[in-house]
Amino acid sequence: SDSAVALASTPTLMPTAVATATAATPAATPAATVAPTTQPPTSGSPVPTAIATAAPATVSVPSGVAMPNPSLTPGETFTTATTGQICQSGYASGVRHVEASQYHEAYAAYGIAYPEPSGTYELDHLIPLELGGDNANANLWPEPASPMPGFHQKDQLENAMHGLVCAGQLDLAQAQKEIASNWYAAYVRYVSS
Repeated sequence: SDSAVALASTPTLMPTAVATATAATPAATPAATVAPTTQPPTSGSPVPTAIATAAPATVSVPSGVAMPNPSLTPGETFTTATTGQICQSGYASGVRHVEASQYHEAYAAYGIAYPEPSGTYELDHLIPLELGGDNANANLWPEPASPMPGFHQKDQLENAMHGLVCAGQLDLAQAQKEIASNWYAAYVRYVSS
């Protein structure tokens, strides 16, 4: 799960672009956005890619359920991360690298004082590391614990989707698109149903 973003060090990453659909929320309508992504280090030069995605079936997000602002947090991935890599034990901890300054930047962008009272928020990877998400600010948002579903329930979703991807029951790219476009809809589909 992506329950706590720890400070660590990893190599510098190379940017590329991926298109995603934004979530349907009471204040927003589905729209296509382009989210830059980064690649973990590989041998050879990275190749920029763009993937067009359709908006998933609309699920109304209940009032009060926190959703990231898609203009601040559209989601980013390591585009070269494969199912084989993300399913290896230790993958997420090996690529986790969030600087202290990113906490301040992400919380400030959302108008939330940092540090916040313990247990009220976590700095969340919208697309979790365990699904190939990266550490860029465009993939980070301060997610509250309440109202439910909050960050604890999103952690359950991340674990469920990771399990399905690793079992060959859900395509990695599809999992990334679903959680980035409307994590609540994915939660309803994979966890709370």
